[in-house]
Amino acid sequence: MNLSEATWTEVRDADVDAALLPVGSTEQHGPHAPLGTDALTASAVAEAAADEWTDADADDTDGPGDPPAGGDLLVAPPVHVGVAEEHRAFDGTLWVSPDTFRAYVRETVESLAHHGTDRVVLVNGHGGNVEALAEVARRVSRDGATDAYAVSFTWFEAVGEHANRMGHGGPLETALLRHVAPDLVREDRIEEGRDGGSPRWGEWIRGVNLAHDSDEFTGNGVVGDPTEGTAVLGETLLGRASEALCEVTRAVVERDR
Repeated sequence: MNLSEATWTEVRDADVDAALLPVGSTEQHGPHAPLGTDALTASAVAEAAADEWTDADADDTDGPGDPPAGGDLLVAPPVHVGVAEEHRAFDGTLWVSPDTFRAYVRETVESLAHHGTDRVVLVNGHGGNVEALAEVARRVSRDGATDAYAVSFTWFEAVGEHANRMGHGGPLETALLRHVAPDLVREDRIEEGRDGGSPRWGEWIRGVNLAHDSDEFTGNGVVGDPTEGTAVLGETLLGRASEALCEVTRAVVERDR
């Protein structure tokens, strides 16, 4: 169930197992991909997982990644602005402080819990959010202000052997966009993205990244080769990420707290 598209009475009457809260960013993704890439991809993974959850329940199966019988997943509206100051040199990038970000996400989770959806998975699409979201999940689960239990899930960490190709505006994000939102990919700028980018994130010496902002090591914001990001790869990534998200969500729902 998509919360933005439902009425309040439909939400009241629904049998909801858990909520998925997509969390992204509004930041540069090179000359070929939209600023909203992280929220778009996180939302796509959350929607796909919600569909799989419903389909598995309808099939009445009991495999390792299948949901508990009876309920749906509620997909909340995405958080579009995150911890992204590292991209501040590129026009259009928006960011908030980690404190503001954590407070916003936490209070959104508490809103869901107020209406009875107290199991929440934060579905993340931006690397800069990872640390803050982990802290949010811990605080929500420990503080006891509500009965909520939350965990953080980052989709590009859950795609098996492809995870080490993540980059930024590189093969993974370009592939998933080509699969779920092909009209938003500027195909005539893909090679420009590759040629003006960097092969790796950061400027490393002895395990220390000397660069704080992305413009210190990539001329156009890209890390990795976006020409390798095919729609076929994107379909594979969506399948792997959504399957992993269902498995994580099942564990969250069934966890005895």
